[in-house]
Amino acid sequence: MTRFDAAALAEVDAVLRAASRAEILPRYRRLAASDIRTKSGPLDMVTDADEGAERVITAALEKRFPGCLVVGEEACAADPALSSRLADAPLAFVVDPVDGTANFAAGMAIFGCMAAAFVEGRVVAAWIHDPVGADTLIAAEGEGAWITGEDGRRGPALRVAPPVPVGLMTGCISYGYLQEPQKSHVASRLPRLAKTWQLGCAAHEYRLLASAHIHVSLYNRLMPWDHAPGWLIHRETGGYAAHFDGTPYLPATDRAGGLICAPDRASWEEARAALLGD
Repeated sequence: MTRFDAAALAEVDAVLRAASRAEILPRYRRLAASDIRTKSGPLDMVTDADEGAERVITAALEKRFPGCLVVGEEACAADPALSSRLADAPLAFVVDPVDGTANFAAGMAIFGCMAAAFVEGRVVAAWIHDPVGADTLIAAEGEGAWITGEDGRRGPALRVAPPVPVGLMTGCISYGYLQEPQKSHVASRLPRLAKTWQLGCAAHEYRLLASAHIHVSLYNRLMPWDHAPGWLIHRETGGYAAHFDGTPYLPATDRAGGLICAPDRASWEEARAALLGD
């Protein structure tokens, strides 16, 4: 498979929606303390909803696409080597069952369910489902990006925000995973933009980018389930993204190097200079 047709795009959307209804929403604001655990540290959470949704999504994708590789965030927590197979797999999916787990565990409505399809290391389709809003951002390589509502209807094509001078840019700047002194350097330069946020949820940050509500985002840690879906959606809405040093981001293999997303290359250069420059 080299591309996803309308039926396949809709089927994966349906998988994410079904998992959200069965495993995520019934637990929303109903988690007991025993339903929440930590992985690598106190800020790295997992809940019964994450694990249950990933099991449901993985089983459904393996049934619909026999022989595919499914790389889920929770599966990779148990077997970190799993993601190394993305670059060569004929067909693979990355899955983030609950992106923004800390928000979900706190009862905040800023979380999402994401997936991206890879063909031999190339991202060819992406989905960001909002379980609370019951809609999904979908992108197919070379075909643009759009929102599909609860009724299954496809909305108009999405576009990034028009370019503006850096002093008028708004954005989501996730500098928490940067190392010092770069972390403090970036934090000190946030006032160079008009306004910034940290939502703790890449799904909703990429949604804001793709629907022209913000201009720029910055990330440091690049797990494929966090960024492959939003990166393709952002690219298909006309956006430009690259590592901090200007090299292209390769979702199948890159885990470091940072990532800045902007409406176009000129805006990217301005944002990079404002946030990272001397």
